[in-house]
Amino acid sequence: MRTQHHRTASSLRLVRLLRLFGVLTALGLILACTGAARPATAAAAPQTTPTGAPDSAPAAGPRTTAAGTFRNPLNTGPDPFMTYWNGNYYLTTTQGNSIRMWRSPSLSTLLTADPITVWTDSDSSRNQGIFAPEFYRFGDHWYLYYTADDGVDDHHRIYVAESDSDDPAGSYHFKAELAPPNHASDFAIDPGILQHNGRLYLAYSGINQYQHNGLNIAPLSNPYTVSGDAVAIDGAGGCPEVREGPEFLYRNGRTWMTYSTCDTGKPDYQIWMMSLPSDADPLVPGNWTQHQGPVFSRADDHGVFGPGHHTFFRSPDGTEDWMAYHAKTTSTNTYGDRTTRAQRIGWNADGSPDLGRPLATGATQDLPSGDPGPGAYWINDDGRSSGDGTVAYTGDWNSGTGCAAQCFWGDDHWSDRAGNTATFTFTGTRIALLSVRDTGNGYANLSIDGGPGQRLDYYGAIRTGETLQYVSPRLPYGKHTVQVQVTGEHDGQSQASYVSVDRAEVYMN
Repeated sequence: MRTQHHRTASSLRLVRLLRLFGVLTALGLILACTGAARPATAAAAPQTTPTGAPDSAPAAGPRTTAAGTFRNPLNTGPDPFMTYWNGNYYLTTTQGNSIRMWRSPSLSTLLTADPITVWTDSDSSRNQGIFAPEFYRFGDHWYLYYTADDGVDDHHRIYVAESDSDDPAGSYHFKAELAPPNHASDFAIDPGILQHNGRLYLAYSGINQYQHNGLNIAPLSNPYTVSGDAVAIDGAGGCPEVREGPEFLYRNGRTWMTYSTCDTGKPDYQIWMMSLPSDADPLVPGNWTQHQGPVFSRADDHGVFGPGHHTFFRSPDGTEDWMAYHAKTTSTNTYGDRTTRAQRIGWNADGSPDLGRPLATGATQDLPSGDPGPGAYWINDDGRSSGDGTVAYTGDWNSGTGCAAQCFWGDDHWSDRAGNTATFTFTGTRIALLSVRDTGNGYANLSIDGGPGQRLDYYGAIRTGETLQYVSPRLPYGKHTVQVQVTGEHDGQSQASYVSVDRAEVYMN
C-alpha cells in the first residue's frame, strides 16, 4: 500500500488517502456500479487466449486432475493473503477499517463467497486505515497480523490479534503491538512472518536508512512478542521508493524473500527477490543474496499492470505452489482497480522460484491440484460459452476488437441506444458480469428472470479493463436470465451513455 519516500509528509498523507479511497471504492463493486466502455482508440497486443492451461505459468511437475477451471479476479480488494486449511481457502485483502475474510472450498468460487468480518477495534488509536492483514497458525491458535492507525497515516503501527479457537475465521481478541525497540515510534506496515531454523521473525516495511518504506526484520520470542531490535535490509528494486510486502518460500536449502517495489499506484509496481541459506542468521544483512532484476512485473501484452503485494499458498493436495497477488487492468497511475488474482508458480533448475509472467485477467487456468471444483464457466459477448450459456441482443449494438488485451477474447459489445438489451441465459446458481469501464459510460437497468430492475452506473473516472460490474444473488440451480438494458442516461461526470458487455462468469453452486 505505500508511497515514495522522497515525497513531503503532506504529499505522503494525500497519496495514502487517495490509495485508501481506491480501496473503499473497490468495496462497492460487487453489489453496485462500476463501468464498461467503448474500445480504446489504439489497440493493444492480443490477449492471452482464455482457454486451456495458462500460457506462461511455469511447469511444476505432474498433477492430479482438477475438477474444473477458473479465471481471475478472485476478489476486488488489494494486498491479498491466502492459505488453504482444513478443506477451505481463506483469503483476506485490504478493506479499510475492518478485516474481512473470504472462505471457500474452491478457488473458483472465492469471488462469490460471502465476506466474514473477523476483526474490528473500538480503540481509536488503532481502528482506522487497516492495511494488509496476514494470518498464521502457531500451536492451536491463529494469529492475525495487521497494520492500523488513528486516522493519521504516519501513525501506522503493527498489531497482532489471537484467535479464540482453532479457526482462521475467528473470533479474535487483541494481543499486542509489535514494535522493535529501535523503531518503537516509527511508521510500520505490511507485517509478514519469517520462519527460519525453528525461530520466528517479524518482517515488515517501515522507516530505515534506505527508504521511508524499507525492509526490516526483527526477532520474535513467540508469535506476539518482539524480542530485539530490527535490522534493515537494503533490497534492490528498480525504483527509488518502497520495498514492502515481504513474503517467504522455503525450499532447496534456502529461504527466499520476495517483496514488492515502486509505488503501488504505478503500473511498474513489481516483485523482486533475495535469498538466505537455511543455516544463516537472517538478522545479519550480509547473509542475504540479492537476485538481480524483477521476478514478476507488468505484462502489457496481457493487459496486466502493477502486479505485486503477493502471497504464496499450496494446492489442496500439497503438490503445487501457487501465488496470489494484486494487479490492475490499466496503465494509469492509480490506487483503484487493484484486484486479487492467482496463478501457479514453478521452480528453476538452480533451485529458485519461477513466478512466471502475469496472466491476462480472463486467462482460463486449471484449478489447483485437489481442488474439488466445480469450476465456473464463461460466456463471451459474442455468444460463445464454455458451458450452458449464451447472450442475445436486441437493437443495434457496436462490436469490435479495439480493446484487445483489456477484454476477454479481445472483443466487446457496446451501445448508447435507449431500450437496447443484452440478455444472458445460463444454467447455474449465480452469474457475475465483467466488462471495461470508461468516462463515456452511463446507466443500465438490470433484471433477473424478468423481475424488478436494478440501476447500475457503468461510468468510471479512468478506463479499466474487465472490471467486475455485478454479481447476482444466489439462485436455485437451473436455467436463468439476466437482462442488461441501456437507458440512454448518464450522470453529470460522464461524457456519454454507453453500456458495454464483455464476459460473464457462471457458478454452479
